[in-house]
Amino acid sequence: MTGASASLNAARRTADMARLADGEKVDVVVIGGGITGAGVALDAASRGLRVALVERRDLANGTSRWSSKLAHGGLRYLRQGEFGVAWESARERHILMTRTAPHLVRALPFVAPLNGAMAPLHGALTEMGIRAGDAMRIAAGTRGAVLPRPRRISRHEAVRLVPALKPDDLRGAILFWDGQIEDDARLVIAVARTAAAHGAMVLTYCEALRAERGLVRVRDVVGGDSFDIATDHVVNAAGVWAGQLTPRVHLTPSKGTHAILPAATLGGPRAALVVPIPNASARWVGATPTDEGRVIVGVTDDPYDGAIVDEPRAAKGEVDALLEVLSLALRAPVGDDAVVGQFAGFRPLLAGKSGATADLSRRHAIVADADSGVITVVGGKLTTYRHMAQETVDRLVDTRARPCVTARAALMGAAPHALLRRVPAPQRLVRRYGDEAPAVAAMAGGDASLLQPVAPGLAPLGVELLFGLRHEGALTVADLLDRRVRLGLVPAERRAAEAMAAALVQTAAA
Repeated sequence: MTGASASLNAARRTADMARLADGEKVDVVVIGGGITGAGVALDAASRGLRVALVERRDLANGTSRWSSKLAHGGLRYLRQGEFGVAWESARERHILMTRTAPHLVRALPFVAPLNGAMAPLHGALTEMGIRAGDAMRIAAGTRGAVLPRPRRISRHEAVRLVPALKPDDLRGAILFWDGQIEDDARLVIAVARTAAAHGAMVLTYCEALRAERGLVRVRDVVGGDSFDIATDHVVNAAGVWAGQLTPRVHLTPSKGTHAILPAATLGGPRAALVVPIPNASARWVGATPTDEGRVIVGVTDDPYDGAIVDEPRAAKGEVDALLEVLSLALRAPVGDDAVVGQFAGFRPLLAGKSGATADLSRRHAIVADADSGVITVVGGKLTTYRHMAQETVDRLVDTRARPCVTARAALMGAAPHALLRRVPAPQRLVRRYGDEAPAVAAMAGGDASLLQPVAPGLAPLGVELLFGLRHEGALTVADLLDRRVRLGLVPAERRAAEAMAAALVQTAAA
């Protein structure tokens, strides 16, 4: 790294914005503060380029925080014949779990029950696909100690792992493993902070108004001033909003909806549950448990032609459809009265043939506009962000002189599991901050209350909010609650923490 600080805060934002407004030129301006934009900023900065990332809202404000929180190995794409996407996913999952983010991505067992919802032939084909995916795990170099091999399990073992399973027609199950991300927004923040440690200027609440060859016109959303940033290259990584800056890029957005249930609804599962969607090829509804006593149920994949907004609403019919499929495998159906939270997000899929967006390729594309010189990167998946960023920056530089290093460069907080187990800090902090956990705990100073939950019955600690303000670029209450500690996923929990978050934000601004 360059020796620059990884800390993002209001003071650094003000200083960096002043430098750019005064005419300092950069090599690359990256537009978009989701996982793709943060990944491009890190790749470029780690190759020694001067980088400015601009984001009109907060880091991880859009699609990147609305995922299923999984680092997929690409099993679904094998069934669809997308072997390249499946291999890319398996390889990038390996990099995340073993090198760049082992503190944020860990192994999660999945149970695919063999029951009335999965006929014997369907079960045999599913097992073949899972074993093909395991072959890619082996080829990617992921050891069984990191992701165990799949195997058949008995009905009794399946019910032990997922107690709410209906045992009547259960013939057994297939147990397999994939990567679970502790928090997708935290992954984005870790990437952005690592870019900052390499010298990148990360400017949130800085809207790109116009991009053309040699400059990007931006507006400071906080102060209201507009100015030009001089640059050699512009990368448009604005996701579903990419077409607003580069009209020649055509997307077919899809909408993915998730529901959040208390883990007790499924009997406190020790594994994720996957249930095939009837009459749909290679599509499943999954219920993945988290360490905070929740289960995330998802995901829908439906065409969307409405207005693109920052926080799309999950429609009741979408949630009901998820619960209906999930209930096929359970002792008792789950109704919407069990739902404590829900969220939806848009996927920036490349335009393709008419039909279901679930069948559109998850490949990414890099499109250069000959007139403006802007390079747009769209499509892809959260798991494969690093490779997308590498290919994008490869288009800008001589790769012999400036080779990519991100496949082996650890993100902020990353450390081998053997070291993480010995980090002297609360386990929640280690899961979310890795080897930075002691520094987060130290934010309490002499105030023991900051090492307590932000409200009774909630998991986040007060020091997490303080760390978010001083080191992770949070400027507002929403930044803290919705993207640093993710209490916004359950509205009742968010309301309980608002007073403390508001007091800390006010103190930081004073």
